[in-house]
Amino acid sequence: MNIELNKIAGAGLSTLLVVMSLNMIAGIVFAPHKPAVPGYDLPSEEPAGAAGAAAPAADEPIEVRLAKADPAKGEKAVGACKACHTFEKGGANKVGPHLYGVYGRNEGSVDGFGYSAAMKGRNDKVWEADGLDHFLKGPKAYVPGTAMAFAGISKADTRADVIAYLNTLADAPKPLPKP
Repeated sequence: MNIELNKIAGAGLSTLLVVMSLNMIAGIVFAPHKPAVPGYDLPSEEPAGAAGAAAPAADEPIEVRLAKADPAKGEKAVGACKACHTFEKGGANKVGPHLYGVYGRNEGSVDGFGYSAAMKGRNDKVWEADGLDHFLKGPKAYVPGTAMAFAGISKADTRADVIAYLNTLADAPKPLPKP
């Protein structure tokens, strides 16, 4: 009877040994390749080949673009921003701070949000049209060291639409600069 139990235990252990060996071999053969840089790039509004084709034309002044800006288009343009920000009054902070009342508010000043050191040092500056335009164009260029991973909005008119929309997110919207 002991010999039979030894045979059964040996068969079970042999089966486990074969399964573990197959698992290790499969892990080696089908190992996933890790990217060199973790994360992913956000889609850009420009095709990749157009970047080196010609020097970009200078944007019109923000005041001129705001005169023809459409807040409804700006609301549509912030769709991707909703992954990290809320836009309603009393909205919670997510990965980024809530953006209700951002136009005219001091930079880096939302209570309870953990800003990067670069943004914390800017709470003496106010979010106005020119600053928002530069920040939306390239957050890391406007605030070196910011933790915001967004690449920016390359189209100047789209940035103006977004700024016009952000200005509507307030109990009393501020007057936008005139050309």
